[in-house]
Amino acid sequence: MTQKTLLNIQGSQIGEMNLDDKVFAVEPNIHVMHLALKRQLNNARQGSANSKTRAEVSGGGRKPWKQKGTGRARAGSIRSPLFAGGGVSFGPKPRDYATNLPQKARKLALKSALSAKLEAMTVVKDFSELTEPKTKVMAKILSDIKATGKILIIANTKAEENKNLELAARNIASVKLLLPSNLNVKDLVEADSIVATENAINEITERLVK
Repeated sequence: MTQKTLLNIQGSQIGEMNLDDKVFAVEPNIHVMHLALKRQLNNARQGSANSKTRAEVSGGGRKPWKQKGTGRARAGSIRSPLFAGGGVSFGPKPRDYATNLPQKARKLALKSALSAKLEAMTVVKDFSELTEPKTKVMAKILSDIKATGKILIIANTKAEENKNLELAARNIASVKLLLPSNLNVKDLVEADSIVATENAINEITERLVK
C-alpha cells in the first residue's frame, strides 16, 4: 500500500490514507495513455462539416453555352466544380470520428495517469468546512494546501459535505472540477496539481481495482 498524507482544507495533516498499489503505483503505460487520449479527443469531435456536391447545389439545369463553335471549353452545367458557386469535389461530409478502446485498456490508461501524477496529488478529507460559497475563501484553501498552476479537483460535488465547492471554485480560471465517475486521462495529464477528496479516492479505487 502506498501512503498519502490526508489533509484538512486548512492544509494541516489529520492522518494518513492508504492508496491501493494496483491503481496508484502501476508502471505507467505511455502507449495505452496515448490511445486513451486519442480516443477521448476523437470522440469529442463533432464531425458535422458538410459541403455540397454538384448534385446538391441549386441551379445549373441549363447548358451554359452550346457545345461547339464558341471557342470555349465545352460545359454542361454552371454548377460544375470548375465554376464559382459550383459544387465541391471531395469536400467534407458529416462523419463519425468515434474510436473504441477495450474497457481493460481504458482502465489501465487511468491507472497509468494516476500513478504518473501521484506526486502532484493532494488528498483532503472533504470540503465540509467550506461553509460559504465564496471564491476568496476557495482561493485561500488552494493556497493553504499548496495547489498551484492548473488545478484539477476530483470530488462528488453533489454530496452534502461538498455542497459549496462548485459555487466557490467555478470563478477561478485555473480550477477544473471533476466527478470521480468522469475521471479521464486528458484532465489528469494536463493538471499541474490534483486535489482529491477521501471519498473520491475510494470511489476511483473501487471502480478501477475490479
